Amino acid sequence: MELSIVLFFPLFAAFFGFFVDEKSIKTYAIITSFIELCLTLFLWYKFDAINNSIMLEVIPFIPNLGINYILGIDGISLFLVILSAFICFVSLISLNISKRKKHLIISILLLEMTMMGVFISLDAILFYIFWELSLIPMLYIIGFWGSENKIYAAIKFFIYTFFGSIFMLLGLIFMAYLHYKTTGSYSFSILDWQRLEIPKNTQIWLFLAFGIAFAIKTPLFPFHTWLPYAHGKAPTIGSILLAAVLLKMGTYGFVRFSLPIFPDASYYFANFICIIAIIMVIYTSFIAFYQKDIKQVIAYSSIAHMGIIMLGIFSMSIEGISGAIFFMVSHGLVSGGLFMLVGFIYDRAHTKEMAKFGGLAKIMPIYATIFCIMILGGIGLPLTSGFVGEFLSLLGIFKTSPWFAVLGGFGIIMGAIYSLNLYKLTFFGKITNKANLTLPDLKAFELCAIIPILVLVLVLGVFPNTLLAWINDGVLNLLSFMYDKASDETTTKFIKSANELRMIYGK
Repeated sequence: MELSIVLFFPLFAAFFGFFVDEKSIKTYAIITSFIELCLTLFLWYKFDAINNSIMLEVIPFIPNLGINYILGIDGISLFLVILSAFICFVSLISLNISKRKKHLIISILLLEMTMMGVFISLDAILFYIFWELSLIPMLYIIGFWGSENKIYAAIKFFIYTFFGSIFMLLGLIFMAYLHYKTTGSYSFSILDWQRLEIPKNTQIWLFLAFGIAFAIKTPLFPFHTWLPYAHGKAPTIGSILLAAVLLKMGTYGFVRFSLPIFPDASYYFANFICIIAIIMVIYTSFIAFYQKDIKQVIAYSSIAHMGIIMLGIFSMSIEGISGAIFFMVSHGLVSGGLFMLVGFIYDRAHTKEMAKFGGLAKIMPIYATIFCIMILGGIGLPLTSGFVGEFLSLLGIFKTSPWFAVLGGFGIIMGAIYSLNLYKLTFFGKITNKANLTLPDLKAFELCAIIPILVLVLVLGVFPNTLLAWINDGVLNLLSFMYDKASDETTTKFIKSANELRMIYGK
């Protein structure tokens, strides 16, 4: 029952949090989130002990309707589960809000439970429940603890995501009906759906139904407009969780649902989605360059990075998909760290505008050094985790279309330009505001929160196989399954055969 314990421990922690006094609630939250992190790391140990095969928990719930309690992890979802626990842990350490702190922490613990549920649910109804439940705590976090116009930002975030979920719900119901027509019994098991032989035309419509929900969550162009606004109005901890974990739900949905269940449709839409991803990368990079708010620059850079991840996923190669999943983890660390650092300076200066800073490197040298390393990780400098994810994603799409890789690489160059421009305006030059001369450097609790992220960005950049060994196994199984299931000849030619993959990677 390890998976169930990981899933429901944050829920129990949130419930008992109501009985903890306001002064002790942060300590309580840090301890419980650390226990949850240890539980996810134990999953990694247990996963390795069973030779990297999928871990499953199956309990019948409503068998007549094919609705069951099915949890599972593989090399694709394992590190997203660990990332969720880790980000919640460090973000709670960095928490510096006094207004109704208990309610905020309980909301974060509930949000952590829903994030775990999305990444480990293998029953579509269970997946959908956690997908929808994740909206409620984040809606509350943005709407109550955000800045001005926070209600508008929260409602916009909710409406966009809920609108996409309606199409996914219709797709879930139709898939269960399709399973009934094929086998004589209803099933919402994702594993059962993967075995169905679905005609290409039907795959196309179902791909669109699920794809709209995943595209909005990612967010793909032109559904991206809710994200910068939500980031701009959300409190720091809301931005950290939104950028580091919640955006990965969309890209994870494409990998978990779209590729294995609709392989022919995935190939059919691959070029279109890659074009959309390139538009995301280039368009948002130009917008980011003209932003005056530090938080908005990082928000638009997140959209650009999600575009690189989508290029890797729809390269449908082991390098591209493995790189995309690795990049999900890397981007979670880098973007979460950057939003955390912006929160630190906002707590001191009460502004996020670059024009009101300058010369911070002299005043806050430790802060400036850490910010520099995190910016370089976002750019994708070699020996940082960002480089590994970007390189493998572009390598995968290069096999499909060199032009897509070149245009994606151009977007990365643009990312370097606006990121270094941000750093130059904020940390070098003349001090534009004398009040900044008294700003203190990072405090002990802030260092305890940001240093673990910094270390992981560097360690994963030097030793990427720490994660890639497990991710590759999951992606290899995915591509082998896609090849066996694909009915369209062009799809099977595009996806390397299972035997070729095993020969190349020695499996």
